[in-house]
Amino acid sequence: MKRHYIPVTASVPGVGDSQRAFLRKVIRTALAAQGVDFPCEVNVLVTNDTEIHALNRETRRVDRATDVLSFPAFALRPGELPGPEDADPGTGLVPLGDMVLSLEHAAAQAKEYGHSNRRELAYLTVHSVLHLLGYDHMDEGPMKAQMREREEAILTELGITR
Repeated sequence: MKRHYIPVTASVPGVGDSQRAFLRKVIRTALAAQGVDFPCEVNVLVTNDTEIHALNRETRRVDRATDVLSFPAFALRPGELPGPEDADPGTGLVPLGDMVLSLEHAAAQAKEYGHSNRRELAYLTVHSVLHLLGYDHMDEGPMKAQMREREEAILTELGITR
């Protein structure tokens, strides 16, 4: 079977091969945990607060930096998946969407929550994958609880705990 295509680009220095490999592993684990068993594409940009602030302002009209932005290719509901018929005919990959991570924001949050940068980056990456697959947390009720439960289950599977 064809594997997922997960290009990780960085617009900031200090993002090495091991960090890129870690992000890919987290994404693959999250996809598998959600039952994504067809080859897909997820594009990742690792950046800083200045760049994510500009993107947040342009795309969401929110004038501040944030930790992660997710741009799903499909309007899915939680538990719903695109199918192989949604694959790009040229690549055979289903394009799930894009994620943008601010390393700067992740490091600040890791410090604030008292855990490692690695854990915070894993959490934000899983969080973004779930957004790409239709999960949301705009309400403070069942949707948010469902998303948090999936995040913790996937992080536990990765062996990353608080």
